Amino acid sequence: MIQTVIKIGVTYTGTDEKHNNYVHWLSANQFVEITRLSTHDNNSDAVKQMDGIVLSGGLDMHPKYYRNNITDYPNAPYTFDEKRDAFEIAVFELSQQRSLPVLGVCRGMQLVNCIMGGTLIQDIGPIGNAIHKFDQNDKAHGVNIVSGTILSELTAIDRSFANSAHHQCIDQLGKGLAINCTSDDGIIEGVEWDDPKNNAFFMGVQWHPERLFKFHLPESPLTKNLRDRFIEEVQKSIKHRL
Repeated sequence: MIQTVIKIGVTYTGTDEKHNNYVHWLSANQFVEITRLSTHDNNSDAVKQMDGIVLSGGLDMHPKYYRNNITDYPNAPYTFDEKRDAFEIAVFELSQQRSLPVLGVCRGMQLVNCIMGGTLIQDIGPIGNAIHKFDQNDKAHGVNIVSGTILSELTAIDRSFANSAHHQCIDQLGKGLAINCTSDDGIIEGVEWDDPKNNAFFMGVQWHPERLFKFHLPESPLTKNLRDRFIEEVQKSIKHRL
């Protein structure tokens, strides 16, 4: 039997090293082909040839995308990349027009929340940053998974440990989204559609499943099961479109 090659577009996170973490993670299935999506490649139209999309982590998005005019908040970047913001918004909108499965990681989850009308806490403060903000290496903390969600179904657990590299988080939840995971200190760690049966698969996670291997947790449900379910949803989507 000939195996269909799955084409997944991954937005460029800013460095080749970080991008390659996504490539290696997703390519655990040998029939996955990765296309880099970026402003440099100017290839948002490539979404039309993709079977699934991963919105990667990276630099804070410009506050205007969540209706905020404050740009000098604590731990704000020296400069924002508004071209990337606009590019990835276009990628997400195209993915929804084509009913493609989407996985949003860290910034990617926050981006979708803002597209759906939600807002962000611009900086979680010294106490929060001590637990969550990247500091030479990812942090790690406990997370609690909400029962009855797709995340609960695919992980088959109600608690685990996730890696962490962020100083912002979801504040107001975007329209149509539901929380599926929180950290011990109450930060939203995961979202999905509140009506998954009538939407293409979407999962947003605040942690970085593509580099949980650095914590010697390559088999954690927060990385392996998440990847496997995403690939499964992509395969189902391909069959549905045939």
